[in-house]
Amino acid sequence: INEGHTVGNHTCNHPSLPSISNEKIEEELMKLHQVVYEKFNYEMKYMRPPKGEFNERTLKKTSELGYKTVMWSFAYCDWDEKKQPSVESAQKMIIDNFHCGEIMLLHPNSKTNSEVLDTIIKEAKNQGYEFKLLDQFK
Repeated sequence: INEGHTVGNHTCNHPSLPSISNEKIEEELMKLHQVVYEKFNYEMKYMRPPKGEFNERTLKKTSELGYKTVMWSFAYCDWDEKKQPSVESAQKMIIDNFHCGEIMLLHPNSKTNSEVLDTIIKEAKNQGYEFKLLDQFK
């Protein structure tokens, strides 16, 4: 946050939103919202549904709570800490899929991602891509 990054809500416990009630959705989002606000004086306004699972009802509810739902346009199997891709295969997969307007989903628990991130950022810039905050796309 202090470096200017946009932080979005992803719920407290990572439930599939369509499988829980509106009341539980509100609890999942607003509990985290409150903690982030209290600790960092930061109001989150974007959210990504856990597992990418949503429906009309959940989109309506999250919107009523003041959130804009943002999905990704690129993801790969990086979330399982026991099945990490090699540095070489991760770099190739990510670089081969660069595209305009990309929202890249990289999981922070991935050791491989931490090892390739610097190279990925430099290569994206080398290819002429720019990194922007979500607010810059309005």
